[in-house]
Order: sequence, then C-alpha cells, then structure tokens
Amino acid sequence: MSSSLTSAPHSGSPARPHGAGWALVTALLGFFVMTLDALIVNVALPEIGRGFGGGITGLQWVVDGYTLMFAALLLSAGSITDRVGARRAFGAGLGVFVTASAACGFAPSLGVLIAARLVQGAGAAVIVPASLALLREAYPDADRRARAISIWAMGGSVGAAAGPVAGGVLSLVSWRMIFFVNLPVGVLALFLLTRTAPSPRRADTGFDWAGQISAVAAMSGLTYGAIEAGSDGFAAPRVLIAFGIAVIAGALFLITQARGKHPMVPLRLLRTRTMLVSAGVGFALNVGFYGMIFLLSLYLQQTRGLSPLATGMAFLPMTLLTAFISPSAAWFAARFGQRMPVITGQLTMAAGLLVLSLVPASAPTWLVVLLMIPIGAGGSLAVPAVTALLLDRVPAERAGIASGVLNASRQVGGALAVAVFGALIAQHAGFFHGLRVSLLTAAVLVLATTVVSLLLRPAAATASAPVKDLEKEATA
Repeated sequence: MSSSLTSAPHSGSPARPHGAGWALVTALLGFFVMTLDALIVNVALPEIGRGFGGGITGLQWVVDGYTLMFAALLLSAGSITDRVGARRAFGAGLGVFVTASAACGFAPSLGVLIAARLVQGAGAAVIVPASLALLREAYPDADRRARAISIWAMGGSVGAAAGPVAGGVLSLVSWRMIFFVNLPVGVLALFLLTRTAPSPRRADTGFDWAGQISAVAAMSGLTYGAIEAGSDGFAAPRVLIAFGIAVIAGALFLITQARGKHPMVPLRLLRTRTMLVSAGVGFALNVGFYGMIFLLSLYLQQTRGLSPLATGMAFLPMTLLTAFISPSAAWFAARFGQRMPVITGQLTMAAGLLVLSLVPASAPTWLVVLLMIPIGAGGSLAVPAVTALLLDRVPAERAGIASGVLNASRQVGGALAVAVFGALIAQHAGFFHGLRVSLLTAAVLVLATTVVSLLLRPAAATASAPVKDLEKEATA
C-alpha cells in the first residue's frame, strides 16, 4: 500500500479537545443551508417567472443549473478537499455559495440568475465532501463520529423540511428573499469555522489535471443528459450526445486513474467492497426518495389540484418526523451493529414505496401523505449509517474523495430517477400507470441493494484497520 493510504487514528482515541463541537455545528449549518437552497427555489418559480418573464425552459435551468454543477464537481471537490484540507475547502466552498446567493438575490435578469445558480451549485459541491471530511478530522473515534454524522444528516433533513414551506412563505414577500435567507446562516457558519481546529498539512503531491477534467466532463454529460431526457426523452439527439460524452469521458477517467502518477481517485479505493456497496446503496436511496418527491409533487398538483404551497405542506409531516430519525442511526449501529440501520432503513423505504405503488387513485390525500413517512424515515436512517460506515473504512486524508464518490452516486441516482420516471409517466398508458411502475421500480432497486448490503463489514478497531481493510477488499 502506498503512502497515500496511511493509517487512521485509533478507533478508541479521544476526539480533538478543541474545535470538535464547533466543527460539528459548522458542518451542520453548511449542509442545512445548501439543502434548504436546493428545495426552497421550486415553490418560488412562478414568482420568478412573473418577475422576469421568459419560458419554462429558463425557469427549469434555475433549478437544473444548480443540480448540474453540484453533481459535476462532487468528485473534483472531494479530491481538492483531501489536497488542501477540510477546513480550507469548506471555507472556500461556503464563501462561494454565500457570495453566489447574494448575486442571485440581486440578479437583474433571468440570465444572471441562472449564472449565479451555476456558481451556487459549484460552492455546494465543495460543502458536502468538505463537511464530512471536517467531521472525519474532528472525530477520530468511530462511535463519536457516527453520532456526529447522524446530527449532520439531521441538518439536511431539517433543511429539506423547511425548504418548500419557506419558499412559499418568503415568495409572498419577494422571491429574492429565498436567496437572501442564505446569507446570515452562511456568515454564521463561516464565523464558527474560525473556531475549529486547523486541518493537518497534506503531502504536496502532483495535481491530476487529466483526472479532474475527465471527471467533470463525465459527470456533466451524465447529469445534463438525465436532466434533458426528463423533458425531451432518451432518444433526443442532445441527450444521446451528452450520454456519449459521459461514456467517453468516464473511460478516459478510468484510464487516467489507472496510469496517472497522482490519481485523484485511486482505483484500489473504487475496487473496495465497502466503496462499491456504499455507492450502490446511496444511488438506490436517492432514486427512491427523490423519485417519490418528483412523482408526488406532480401528482398532488396535476391530479389532486393542490397549490404549490399546499403541496409543500403535504411533504411537511414526512420531513419533520424523519428529521429526528437521523440521530438514532448512531444509537442503532452501536446497539445492533453498523449494517443493521443500513439494512433496516432500506427495507423500510422499499416497503413504503411498494405500498404507495398499490394505493388506488381514489385514495384520500391524507393516506398518500401518511405513506410518504416510511420512505423518508428509511432514508433518514440508512444515509447517515452508510456514510459513517464508509468513513470508518478510509483514513482521514481520503475522507473527502470517499464522501465525494458516495454523494456523486446519490446525486446521479436522483437525476436519473427524475429522467426515467418522467418518461414513464409521459407514456400513453397514462400518468397513474407510470407513477405505479416508477414507484415499483424504485422499490425493487432498493430491495436489491438491501441484499447487497449484507456484504458490508464494520471496520476493525485497530489503528491500521482502514488501510488493512482497503488492502484486503481491493485484492479480494
């Protein structure tokens, strides 16, 4: 094993005496504000359209521009985080995000707003892996780190819960307020970041330009193709071109990582059982969760006749109740083992998706709202658990790229779910038939990754466990 995968701190060693709590609060606020921003915009789109004019395509890119940049830069952001250190990367990403939020709020035209949203997505792409790497550095003890990650995940759940409702309320004043609300939270997080312990200095290794460029091209092509396939279909020329670029760039990425002197993603990391299974689980969970939100957002408005604000309120019971399930993942893992919350969460989500797919069209709206809860609850239990399990198996200096790979797979899962499920509900068989097939497909996928999750193994409680585990898995 090369020096790039050095041993992690002892599992039983104490967390840093100074800055660990501040690191947790800072990471939580960063994850909260970028999750809030991802969902707060949707409800305010009609007001933005009335303010700027323009067609539906421009409004779509207010949302999709953020998604595209976020997904495209996750791998690179994880690699850069490992290179410069978690605290520096987090500060830079959050600074870009806050500045872009102000630009969105003051945007004089739709074009400027879309450009600022692209920059926002770039900042958010750095925040996610950097926040997890910050926790990996601050909490070398596995049990304390698992609890910290569960609290971090709760920040995202609360952001998701507040997003649709806050978007509806703030847009009554002005749609610009949905961007200005990011500023005080972001500035507070930047201030608290100064209280955290400095990141350790990294070895001055070469920069993998070929890997960075090919990774961005591959993720951009895949995400753009998925976004456009949702409206134009998978046979549209620009969709096929985008997917072709993704395949070619993906192949070039693998070649550069295999032959490069300083690869951004060592292939031995991608070949490990834990990394592959974790990425697959993350992909399936986002297919189920974001696919369900996409489908039911359309269903409640187009079929049930709910307003955008009422639709946001319909998701509120799920997001509020499940926001407080994330902290229980660490307790669950400590009591029953690291795999148990991952498997239980997936089974809960799969059951919710399956039952929801069988609900008749005449079912009352309250029943649909009630059946969303197990889907959200399953994700809230499984996501922090699989994240903690993955970070236990990698040393701190690889936490950024490991979390980048995990979150990139999750983002791609959400984007492809919207594209594929959008195509299914647009078929001639009808909206409700497509909705049922989509939910059933998601349930089967989550069940499949539940079975694969049996391959996950907890890290051994030794100082060199992450390295030895990775070596063993990579050669298996």
